[in-house]
Amino acid sequence: MREITIGTNQCGQRLDKFLAKYLKEAPKSFLYKMLRKKNIKLNGARAEGSERLREGDIVTLYLSDETIAKFCGRPLTVSGHVADNPLEIIYENEHIALINKPAGLLSQKARPEDDSLTEQFVRYVGETEEGFVPGICNRLDRNTSGIVIAGKTLAGLQKMSELLRERQLAKYYLAVVKGTMAKGGVIRGYLRKDKRTNRVELFSTEVPGSAYIQTGYEPLCSDGAFTLLRVRLFTGKTHQIRGHLGSIGHPIAGDWKYGGQIEGSRIKRQLLHAYEIEFPHMDGPFGDLGGKRFRAGIPEDFCREGFVMKLIERMKRNETDSDVICNRI
Repeated sequence: MREITIGTNQCGQRLDKFLAKYLKEAPKSFLYKMLRKKNIKLNGARAEGSERLREGDIVTLYLSDETIAKFCGRPLTVSGHVADNPLEIIYENEHIALINKPAGLLSQKARPEDDSLTEQFVRYVGETEEGFVPGICNRLDRNTSGIVIAGKTLAGLQKMSELLRERQLAKYYLAVVKGTMAKGGVIRGYLRKDKRTNRVELFSTEVPGSAYIQTGYEPLCSDGAFTLLRVRLFTGKTHQIRGHLGSIGHPIAGDWKYGGQIEGSRIKRQLLHAYEIEFPHMDGPFGDLGGKRFRAGIPEDFCREGFVMKLIERMKRNETDSDVICNRI
């Protein structure tokens, strides 16, 4: 038997959702069967699973330790932050963390043996209240670097997910593209992903299976052959920036999938970096983030080619904005 006292991070969710996280390896049919047989109770009484949990509620599992261990499958045994954790934290408070993800690291694992940003963040946060798993709120492609928002508490995960879903966060990227671009603009259209090829198709009008996308861009500087862009992501779909810029004849340098390959170059990935994020004005527990902007330092591999370094240096000389938080270029 095990008793679990519901804390701040777990309250507000349905009992069956909590059980699915706590006993993550258990089939849903098993959980509902245990509820029907009163082997799982809420505050000493029979429960259906649809109840909303409140802080201080007690969930009792009338299961053997072996069964609980088998179905938990998530021993969080690290207490506190791991000293040798590789994460680069840009900002952190009680509820969230902003992480500068390096290129080459998956946001979420694709195979059971993968070690992704999600697993690294769980190790970083360490022990939490039982039934809650810290996690990331947005994803970047494996070979795109930059800011990823992560939730340390349930409240943090929910609030950041809400801001992303309602498009209240202003997200900006740096991209080095082929060719000269003298004017900024906004690209609109529809995107559909081909899961077989892991590429996206773009359309001017809606087609079955497509989603609306909108991307803004502003040239920062150019050397005649390449242009450094500041890209505004209004919607967040797979390969959106890569596909959109490729569709107007200016693919991202190093992005072979959408026409950005450079013969003889040392560039090993698309030069796309999630550079800056701006929060809307907020009150309450997230008021300290209201109206603030954060930047992720540009990684060394982004500037591997000399022409990119020159573009970055030119951008820095043109910088006049002084109220950016954690500008670590």
